[in-house]
Amino acid sequence: MPLDLPAFNDAFGRARDRVRDGAGPVDVAAEQERLRALVPADASDHDRTWTAQLIDDLAAPPPPPPVRSELYRDAVRIHTAVYPPKGTTEEKVAMLADGRRRIWEIADRATAEEEDDIRAMTEDLKSLEDWLRDPPVPLTDTPFPHA
Repeated sequence: MPLDLPAFNDAFGRARDRVRDGAGPVDVAAEQERLRALVPADASDHDRTWTAQLIDDLAAPPPPPPVRSELYRDAVRIHTAVYPPKGTTEEKVAMLADGRRRIWEIADRATAEEEDDIRAMTEDLKSLEDWLRDPPVPLTDTPFPHA
C-alpha cells in the first residue's frame, strides 16, 4: 500500500502548526506517533526516509527569527509607507516607483545576507505599479454589463 501523500502532508502540516503555535501544551511524541501510523509498513524506502526525517524534525525547536539590521527595518518602513498607495493613478504609480527606488538603494548598502530579502520587498510594489500602468481590464466603478 503506497503512502497517501496528501493525507500525510495534511496531517503533518496540522501537527507542525499545533507544535509550533505554542498555544498550549502539546504532546510532541503523540503527534509523532500519529504521523508514523500514516506511513504504511510496505511504503518505499524513499517515502519511509523522508517522512521519518520530517517526523523526527517535529521535535526540534524552530530556528530563532533572523536578527534584522537597521537598513532592513528602514526598507520595511518605506514599504509600509507606500503600500497600499494613495491618490490618483499617476500619484500611486509615482509613490510605488519612488518606494522601489529607495528600497533598492538600501539593498545596495546592505550585507549579502540581507540584500536579496530587502530587494524582494519591491516585488509586490512592481506588480501593482505594472498593473496600475496597464490594467488587465479597464478600471471602472460600475459593474460589468450583462452579456
